[in-house]
Amino acid sequence: VLMAALVTLWGARLTFNFARKGGYSGMEDYRWAILRKRMTPVQFQLFNLFFIVLYQNALLVLISLPALMAWEHPTPLTGWDIALAALFLAFLVGETVADQEQWDFHQAKKRAGGTLEPGFATTGLFRLSRHPNFFFEQAQWWVFYFIGAVAAVSAGLGVWGGLINPTIVGAVLLTVLFIGSTIFTESISASKYPAYADYQRRTSMLVPLPPRRTAATTRA
Repeated sequence: VLMAALVTLWGARLTFNFARKGGYSGMEDYRWAILRKRMTPVQFQLFNLFFIVLYQNALLVLISLPALMAWEHPTPLTGWDIALAALFLAFLVGETVADQEQWDFHQAKKRAGGTLEPGFATTGLFRLSRHPNFFFEQAQWWVFYFIGAVAAVSAGLGVWGGLINPTIVGAVLLTVLFIGSTIFTESISASKYPAYADYQRRTSMLVPLPPRRTAATTRA
């Protein structure tokens, strides 16, 4: 029940953010249009079938499997469960804040006529990470995995089969997906905005960290 409640909150955030970007009125992720131009029509249709349709939907099943692990090994809630649930909620709040900061930037960019220096968000959480929303999304599902793993350990399965169990494949494949998505997104941003290279040098790619000092900032 705890895990179901956490995923419901995750889904509510995702649905809201998807809807306000126009997802339910036919607007697609801007990256698909760029990828479509880089592929032949046949290549994109194969990509659509095997990645967008099959892989991503299968991944949604896989990342939810830790709940099955908890269901199959019913144990009372422990302090670990409460701590992990609180961590999940903290990451959910972080992703919600990152979504809002990105939304606010693009709304301001739209009001400015489509151009707003440096062209991408660099304040708030985006001062600490180039993709804070990507980081928090992955972190939530790793925490979700460990909630199921704790249930298995509490049921006596030990490290192998308990703490480390087959349901980890969902979190691993999600991370692989985000690595590829991040590299692709960064290639687009770097080609569009001259200032992005300096932003990459100063700012952590995923994990929120204090900005690095560069030669330019040191001289200043």
